Amino acid sequence: MTRLNRERVLRAAVSLADEGGIDSLSMRRLAQELGVVPMALYKHVANKEQLLDGMVDTVVGEIELPDDRSDWREAVRGRVLSARRVLLRHRWAYRVIESRNAPTPAVLGYLDSMIGVLRDGGLSADLAHHAMHALGSRVLGFSQELFDASGGGAGDGAGDGSNGGAPPDPALAERFPHIAELAGAAAHDGGSVVGGGCDDQFEFEFALDLLLDGFERLRAAGWTSAR
Repeated sequence: MTRLNRERVLRAAVSLADEGGIDSLSMRRLAQELGVVPMALYKHVANKEQLLDGMVDTVVGEIELPDDRSDWREAVRGRVLSARRVLLRHRWAYRVIESRNAPTPAVLGYLDSMIGVLRDGGLSADLAHHAMHALGSRVLGFSQELFDASGGGAGDGAGDGSNGGAPPDPALAERFPHIAELAGAAAHDGGSVVGGGCDDQFEFEFALDLLLDGFERLRAAGWTSAR
C-alpha cells in the first residue's frame, strides 16, 4: 500500500471533487477514499480550509508555462489558455479559488511569473499593474459574465445553457430591446460554462486578445497612469 502523504491526500481530494463536485467533498469521504481513518488526514492537512488551499495549489500546478522567450503577448496568451484548459478539467476549482481569503503560494507564484512576463515584454511596472487588473480572473482561466445573453430568464433555463439560441420572451424583448438584439445576434453553445449559452471559448479568447492588443498599443506609446 502506498504510504499516505500530503500529495496523495491532495490528489485524492481533487479527484473526488472532479467526480462529485466540491460540495460532495468532506474529510470523512476523503478518508474513506484513501482507506484511512479521518484523523490520519490531519497529519497532512490541519483542517478543511487547508485542504482546499492545497487543492488550489495542486490545480494551479497543472498550468503549463509556455516559452517566455516568445513574444510577450503570445506567452501571456499561452499561459492563460493553459490555465483555462486546467479549469475546464476541474470545473469546481474557480469557486474555491474565489473563496480563498488570500492567494495560495502556488497562485502567488503564478501571478508573480505572469507579471514577470509583462515586465520582460517591455511593459512598465505601472502598465503591468493596470494590465493585471484588466485581465482579472482571466489570468487564472475564468471570467464572470455580466448577463445571460441567451435570452433566458430566471426559472426558464437561464444559466444552464438549456435555452441557448431560443427566442427571448416577447415581453422581456420589448422591455430590454438591446439585450434581445444581442441574444439574437450571438453564437450559442449549449454546453457553455459561463452560463449564458454563448460560445464560451470564443468569448473568452475574444476578450483576451482585445486586452493584449490594447496593452501592446499602450506599451508602444509609453503610456503612464500619471495625470
